[in-house]
Amino acid sequence: MPVPPLSGLTRRRFHALAALGGSGLALGAWGPAQAQFRVEVTGVGLQQIPFAIAPFRLATGLPQDVPAIVRANLERTGQLRALPGGSAILDESARPDLAPWRAAGVDALITGSVERLADGRFDVRFRLWDVVRAQDLGGLSFPVPASDLRLAAHRLSDYVYERLTGDPGVFATRIAYISRHGERHNLWVADADGENAQTALASAEPIISPAWSPNGQQLAYVSFEARRPVIYTHEVATGRRRLLAGFRGSNSAPAWSPDGRRLLATLTFGGSSQIFAIDAAGGGQPQRITQTSGIETEPAFTPDGRTVYFVSDRGGSPQIYRMTPAGADVARVTFEGNYNISPAVSPDGRWLAYISRIGGAFRVCVMELANGRITPLTDTSADESPSFAPNSRLIMYATQAQGREVLMTTSLDGRIKTRLASAPGGIREPDWGPFQR
Repeated sequence: MPVPPLSGLTRRRFHALAALGGSGLALGAWGPAQAQFRVEVTGVGLQQIPFAIAPFRLATGLPQDVPAIVRANLERTGQLRALPGGSAILDESARPDLAPWRAAGVDALITGSVERLADGRFDVRFRLWDVVRAQDLGGLSFPVPASDLRLAAHRLSDYVYERLTGDPGVFATRIAYISRHGERHNLWVADADGENAQTALASAEPIISPAWSPNGQQLAYVSFEARRPVIYTHEVATGRRRLLAGFRGSNSAPAWSPDGRRLLATLTFGGSSQIFAIDAAGGGQPQRITQTSGIETEPAFTPDGRTVYFVSDRGGSPQIYRMTPAGADVARVTFEGNYNISPAVSPDGRWLAYISRIGGAFRVCVMELANGRITPLTDTSADESPSFAPNSRLIMYATQAQGREVLMTTSLDGRIKTRLASAPGGIREPDWGPFQR
């Protein structure tokens, strides 16, 4: 099969050029509340930690089922397995007899309550018990407005997950992705489980390449509303956005530096697709980083900001290379296969995820950077846009499953796959945001 030419855009980004039309801004939400309890996990191993959530003492009229959200979060990791929580209400002040729980095979027990406060907010309280060692593992209280009950459930889940696994939880982080439904394109911001999706931008024109800023307050993306690709930055909280790169030709593939002070992007105003540095504050001329006659695109910083991975066809086919942020010390990184694109570096700097064409299928692979060992993680055929969770333990990607486009996560060994909730329509280009500061 001949190798197709590499454009300044990835496969789907290239395909997105086919659709052109009007544009507009909108705010909205998708997703019924009951969808938050859908959990699809495959490939779980034998090392799952059995846990139970006893019935919480709950205020009447709660708009969110906090214990159910916590249970779904923990089950979705594939590392924890929920067991029945019994029928007796146990709040955070209870001192439960742990012997029956131990006999039922429960290793960890969560008790708690959600009370309505005098000012109308809700107080989410919980306590975690190590049933095997009969130890109190602590608890927290989250006084929140009704609109933040899901966030409180996610933070509760983060606490439990970290105490039980030793790894930071990512339930309270956010993701961004693009959907296309008919002629409508949406940029969504959702909880890490894909639920509670909110429209950040709606347009009749394609939107591609969303990229979270390091502080999680902004998204950079490419919009075609000017009838050509230009780069905007977008404040998530306010919806205020700013044109960052509207140079002649194509402006694409934005990537934030770890300090958030500049972005790398692929620009064509000098002729071919080359990587340039742009001041995140705007203004000034872009600084050219790559100097070849080929196509250079998809830059991705390492967490320390000392190295940039990118895609180039300078060797005759799309491969991943690395260089300094100034464009020096260029070295090829991928050698297996003739089509490797979409590099993403894990936040701990240990792993490089990317898309490789294997036997005609586009699959997520991960490379351990210390030794170059490569592991294909998926068996699907249309994977794209891998993005690491901020704790470096999961990779999110878009793919096709059962005839529809979906968001998935995979563990770094490929054994545990989870399907996330997503908006209707074609799903593409997810990006996992950082820990909230």
